[in-house]
Amino acid sequence: MAIKFQYNKTSLTNLGKQLKIRKNALPTLKSKEAALRISVQIAKASSEQYKKDLEAKMKEYDCLASLWNEFEPDLITIRDVDLSMGKVDGVKVPILDEIHYELKPFNAFVKPAWYANGVRILKELTFLGLKSEVAEERLRILEYNRKKTTQKVNLYEKVQIPGFQEAILKIKRYMEDEENLSKASSKIVKNRHALEEEEEDLI
Repeated sequence: MAIKFQYNKTSLTNLGKQLKIRKNALPTLKSKEAALRISVQIAKASSEQYKKDLEAKMKEYDCLASLWNEFEPDLITIRDVDLSMGKVDGVKVPILDEIHYELKPFNAFVKPAWYANGVRILKELTFLGLKSEVAEERLRILEYNRKKTTQKVNLYEKVQIPGFQEAILKIKRYMEDEENLSKASSKIVKNRHALEEEEEDLI
């Protein structure tokens, strides 16, 4: 990224301010990146754990597979899911608060005795499934923000800060050269005037 500047004091001042802002922000960004890296690892472990828990529960109820044919598929449905937003290292992430189910009334004397257990099992499985999905989304958001923060750290550290430093150095050198040329030319003019005065005195 080429840094645009002009060879004057205003440009030098502006570049100095921009450099200072980035130098001050860099340690904070690095801390945020390190914190997000840890949070991503925690979120990944949490997401994988929910998936394992769900798989384990599914296996646990494998023995009931044949009974599910008797179960009414629309007996219980998810009516609504309450999600709230929490913050992890300054990043907004979803939190599963509550699942609202809608249960159709059924006659416990007519239906099989395990129906009540079937409802409980389905609630358990949907809860774990939704927990797993929310954890996956949290991981995705944190990973995205971690990547963006890493990109910003790299941009400041490897591109912008060295770029601003180089531009400031170029302006300073240019201004020094200008000053030296100005001094030299004024010296030449002064010497010429002195020679002219000497010549006039000789006449």
